[in-house]
Amino acid sequence: MEPMKGRLAGRRAVITGAGTGIGHASALRFAAEGAQLVLAGRRRDKVEATAKAVRAAGGKAVALALDAGQEADVVTMVDTCVSEYGDIDIFFANAATAIGHVSIFDQTPEQWHEVLRVNLIGPFLAIKHAGARMRARGTGAILITSSIASLRGNSGSDAAYDASKAAVNSLVYSGAHTMAGTAVRVNAVLPGLIETEGAKPLFDLARARDPQARIEIGTLRRHGEPDELATVAAFLCSDEASYITGQTIAVDGGVTAIHPTARRPGR
Repeated sequence: MEPMKGRLAGRRAVITGAGTGIGHASALRFAAEGAQLVLAGRRRDKVEATAKAVRAAGGKAVALALDAGQEADVVTMVDTCVSEYGDIDIFFANAATAIGHVSIFDQTPEQWHEVLRVNLIGPFLAIKHAGARMRARGTGAILITSSIASLRGNSGSDAAYDASKAAVNSLVYSGAHTMAGTAVRVNAVLPGLIETEGAKPLFDLARARDPQARIEIGTLRRHGEPDELATVAAFLCSDEASYITGQTIAVDGGVTAIHPTARRPGR
């Protein structure tokens, strides 16, 4: 890796949910593109492993075992980025949680509070604290992980998760408006079916039925990999996306591009 030659060369970035899946892949991609990183996650072992992988590849990373839905922790993430690297240019609010495959009739208000705290309040705190510094300087990028589950029902996720991600999309629009008159951009990526720890039960079920099973979904008729999402995230946080803000961009292999249909014979 030559970290000062990429599209994020010299940028100072915070990534939450950095211990696994999309966050882990994005940390490696952002570092390869030249970013200096503060990596946050609730599982110390996981986030430290991601930071170690970044450093082993020649990048710079600080690992913090913090909660993206707690205001004091988000302040610490931003302050750490400023103290370590001089300022903050990027905040990728990627951390998320879900109730799981539980009927809405069996879900509790406490479970909903936790999902909304992490999935919605967390990104709000990123805009509040990282966005304030960026707005004062007039430049920066905030990216939030939403989901295609925010767009339609029956996504396979729980209702709390779906609702929280729909609210994230609205927050992106409001956040972009808040930054009007500056070059601070606020966007969201909407992953489709990506093979991460969160989607593991689905993949395990399919492979238990057939070890060679291939989940055919979307127009590409396959699931996605974390690296594919990380590549889009890096682009959206770079100057190459300087005219993109207030957008919710699906990275889903074409799932949201088509109406559900029966497979035609011979196709």
